[in-house]
Amino acid sequence: MIDYGLKDRVALITGANNPQGIGAATARAFAREGAKVVLVYKKVFRPFDPNKTDRNGVDRYYEANAGNADAVERTLREMNADFLVLESDISDEAAVREIFSAVVERFGRIDILVNNAAVDDENGLDTIGKITQKVIDDTFAVNVRGSLLMTREMVRHRGDYGRIINISTDAAQVFAGQITYGASKATLEALTRSIALEVGKYGITVNCVAPGPTQTGWIDAELEKAVLPLIPMGKLIQPEDIAQTILFLASEQAKMLTGQVIKVSGGHAL
Repeated sequence: MIDYGLKDRVALITGANNPQGIGAATARAFAREGAKVVLVYKKVFRPFDPNKTDRNGVDRYYEANAGNADAVERTLREMNADFLVLESDISDEAAVREIFSAVVERFGRIDILVNNAAVDDENGLDTIGKITQKVIDDTFAVNVRGSLLMTREMVRHRGDYGRIINISTDAAQVFAGQITYGASKATLEALTRSIALEVGKYGITVNCVAPGPTQTGWIDAELEKAVLPLIPMGKLIQPEDIAQTILFLASEQAKMLTGQVIKVSGGHAL
C-alpha cells in the first residue's frame, strides 16, 4: 500500500455535493488517507424529472447538483473523518475570502486545493451560432474566475506544503458543441502552467487533471453505448479513477511534478 504522506493534511475541494461526483470521490479518498477534508459547494438548480432520478442520466445528475452535501457528509462521518462543509459561491471574491477564513479558523492551515467546481450550459446554447453573453459570463465566472480566486487565496495562505490541482476536461482543446465550457477549461490548463512557474519558489506545485467521459451520474445507457467506442480502454472513467490521480498529485511523491495536464481518459480525446 502506498503512503501518500497525507495524514492530517488539510484538503479543500470545491464542487462536492454530488455523491456520485469527482469532488465526493476525492473527499473520500483524502479521508481514507487520514487527511482533514473541506467540502465547498453551491446548489445549482436545473429542471429535472423526479421519476427518472433512480437511474443514471441528466435527471439524476441535476437532482444531485441541486441538493446539499448531506449524503457526502454521512459517508465522511461513517469514515470518522475530520471534515468541514461550506455552502458558498467561489465566483464571488468576498465569499472566497470567507471560505479560507473559516478553514484557517477550523484547521489552522490549508495544504491542498482541488479546483473541481464547474458549470456548463444545459440549454444547447454553447455553440458559436447560439452563444449568449450570459452563457459566456456564467461559465467563466465559476470555471475561470472562481478557480483563480481560490488559487490566489491558497497562495496567500501558503504554509510549508502546497498542492493545487485543477480539474479540466480531456476535450478542452477541441470541444465543438460546448465551446465556452471547453474554452474555460483550456484557459484553466494555461493558468496551471503559468501559475506553476510563479509559485514554484514557494514549494507549491500546480497541476491539472483532465478527465474523459466520467460516470458522475449523468451518462445514461444510451449515451454510454455511443461513447464507449470512442474510449480505447473500453469503459467509462469512474470518479475514483480521477480521485486516485489527484491523491498522487497531492502527495509527497509528486513534489517535483508541476505545470502538468494529465489526461485520465482511458485514451479518449488523445
